[in-house]
Amino acid sequence: MKINNSFFQLKAILVGILLLQFHIGFSQEEKNSELYKIIMSRDSLLFNVGFNSCDIKQFEDLYTTDFEFYHDKDSVSDKTKFLYNLKNGICSPTRKYNYRRELIEGSTEIYPLYNKNGILYGAIQMSSHRFYEKSPGKPEEPGSFAKFTHLWLLQNKEWKLSRSLSYDHKMISTTADKSNLFDNEAATEKWLKQNNVPTLGIGIINNGKLQQIKVFGELKKGITAPYNTIWNVASLTKPVTAVLALKLASAGKLNLDEPLYKYWTDPDIANEPNTKLLTARIVLSHQTGFPNWRFMNESGKLDFKFKPGTKYQYSGEGFEYLRKALEKKFNKTLPQLADELIFKPLKMTDTKFVWNDITDVSRFAIGYDNKGNAYEPTKNKTANAADDLLTTIEDYGTFLCSVMNSDGLSKKVFDEMTSHQVETKKNKYFGLGFEIYNLGNDNYALSHGGADQGVQTIVLLLPKTKQGLIIFTNVDDGYKVYEKIVNHYLGENGKKIIEIETK
Repeated sequence: MKINNSFFQLKAILVGILLLQFHIGFSQEEKNSELYKIIMSRDSLLFNVGFNSCDIKQFEDLYTTDFEFYHDKDSVSDKTKFLYNLKNGICSPTRKYNYRRELIEGSTEIYPLYNKNGILYGAIQMSSHRFYEKSPGKPEEPGSFAKFTHLWLLQNKEWKLSRSLSYDHKMISTTADKSNLFDNEAATEKWLKQNNVPTLGIGIINNGKLQQIKVFGELKKGITAPYNTIWNVASLTKPVTAVLALKLASAGKLNLDEPLYKYWTDPDIANEPNTKLLTARIVLSHQTGFPNWRFMNESGKLDFKFKPGTKYQYSGEGFEYLRKALEKKFNKTLPQLADELIFKPLKMTDTKFVWNDITDVSRFAIGYDNKGNAYEPTKNKTANAADDLLTTIEDYGTFLCSVMNSDGLSKKVFDEMTSHQVETKKNKYFGLGFEIYNLGNDNYALSHGGADQGVQTIVLLLPKTKQGLIIFTNVDDGYKVYEKIVNHYLGENGKKIIEIETK
């Protein structure tokens, strides 16, 4: 095997080996088997002694001469390169942090490898682990969570590690401080049951980065919700559409004040003079004059409730109008534009506009009413610019960090996005795509929420302090848990936001 083989090729090979073992009748080892104990002892030497203590000799002794390391966030390494990077990186005498690895209990699966004569020659280990980092004088902080696959080979009666794959790195929480409700899983689960909230997802942004993901509850009876649960986030679709338009504006491809009728006119309002007043700016600040949805009109048709640009009225129809104009202008669908400008650059692989594109339906959080009755999922077949985006805490948190850090947004466009386009209530405004809370002393928060049957979601960003909070729930009245979470994670700024919202 050459060192330039891709990570995914090697992973496919190992998966193929596993499938072959299943085909001929072998399964994973029992935990009390001799092979299981041997591999776990090697794992302990490699990490508990080698990694946690920076004992380089353990790696030298346990690796085969042709060892290869594949990492989904870094390049491929052979034995020489890996040991060099280890010595001069996390095990350097001048390092700022000490690192520790912890194997996730119950995550390990071990599969024996036999040759055609039935002789054991190797084993595949598949596990998950967490990493922690500690700087002098400070408490230990949780780092990333990752999966790994190891190919162990029996050479001259010694078990050696031949191939190592490290992948699916995630930033997730640990139970660091059990005195805090949301760091105590048992207490949080109890609190959710008291409030009849089946599933809760929280994302915490600090220093402009998604620091933690916490997911509590069950997808359905007996099935724990994973950290990468897929949610329908309802109107949190709108900020994605808005940022898409703002990225096009930043690139000089879209004029926010250009009339949209040049590209699209809805037949229902084709003869209305107000149609020529509609622009992307007016749509993104909810000043179109449209109802939220045309079906709310007795006629079932789209109309204007007031002259565009004169006042605020929240409207999903406006965002759909913008979608159709953008699709005509650029001759691409909304999903194609989003993939090109947002999803693919940010590696948001679990974010989709259409139900059939979900990567893993088994991770989807079904919505419930406040009596515990499940709703049938909205299986939308076409993209909607205003509603029904499917995503994870990690994907949406990555998106929000990108927005807060102005990735792909010019200073002019970012300033317009965060400026007061229209007042909605005292100390609360709509900018372009986000609501804005005026917190005083030149401080502000960006926000948006989502609400549908079995969906209550909200996000908050504090660009000045580079903080943020994501809250996803899958129940009609999930909003009732917002206040406690916002106060807990955003402190005084959170209290100010709640005061503005409740006055």
